[in-house]
Amino acid sequence: MKYAIGVEYSGSAYCGWQRQRHCDSIQQHLETAIGFVADHAIDLVCAGRTDAGVHAIEQVAHFESDSERDERAWVLGSNCRLPRDIRIKWIAPVDANFHARFGAHARSYRYIIQNSSVPSAIFQDRACWEFRALDHQLMHDCAQVLVGEHDFSSFRAAGCQAKTASRKLHSIEFTRQGELIYMDITANAFLYHMVRNIVGSLMAVGTSERDCDWFGQVFRARDRNLAEITAAASGLYFLCAWFDDQYKLPLQAKKPVLF
Repeated sequence: MKYAIGVEYSGSAYCGWQRQRHCDSIQQHLETAIGFVADHAIDLVCAGRTDAGVHAIEQVAHFESDSERDERAWVLGSNCRLPRDIRIKWIAPVDANFHARFGAHARSYRYIIQNSSVPSAIFQDRACWEFRALDHQLMHDCAQVLVGEHDFSSFRAAGCQAKTASRKLHSIEFTRQGELIYMDITANAFLYHMVRNIVGSLMAVGTSERDCDWFGQVFRARDRNLAEITAAASGLYFLCAWFDDQYKLPLQAKKPVLF
C-alpha cells in the first residue's frame, strides 16, 4: 500500500526536511516514528523540502508499507514517538501512481514579518523581525511583476542544483494584520532560497531604500548579485501542496491565520 501523510512542524530546531548524517532532520524523525509503527524501515518522499529553520503547516509526503494499520494507529502511534514540534495531522491510502513530489501541481508558502519597533519574545523563531516601517501595499504592487512564467535567477541561491531557473509563479500577495505582514506565494515549484530572496529584496522596497523600478530591473537582470540579502528562515512556512482531486487528500491548509 502507498500512503500520503500531512505533517505540521516547527523547523527551528532542525537542519531542514532532508535526512542528513550530521544533524537532526524532520525526515529522520518521521521515518523512525512511522517505521516503528510499521515494524519496518520507511522511506519518505515529500512535496517540498524545507531548509533549516523553516516551518510547515501541511507538508505532504508519501511512503509504502505492507503493514495493515488503521488511520488512528498510524497517526497516534507515530505521533507518540515524535518530538513535540513535529506532528502527523492525517494519513490516507493513495493510488500506486501518487507521488508527493512529482504529482504536486503547485506549492504554497507564507512568509511572516513582524514589523514593530521591538522584537517579540513569542514570535522570535516564528517570524522575521523588521523595526523599520514597511509599506506592505507597495511591496504587493512591486511583486506583481513576478507573476507568470519567468527566469528567477536573480532570486536563486548559489547552491541551487535545479537544472533550470524557470518557474511559473501563480500568485503573490501581501496583507497586513496589525504588526504582522503576510506574504502568500504560490508557484509550480521554487528554487533554493527563492522565496526568502524575493522577500529580502521586497523589504528593501517596503522601507523605501529601493523602488519598484529597481526591483524590476534586478528581476530582469537574472543576476543574484544585484538583489538584496536573503530574508530569515524563521518567517517562512510551507503551507500546502496542490494535487489532483482524484486522490481525495484531506488537505486542511489553504490560508491559515497564524498567531
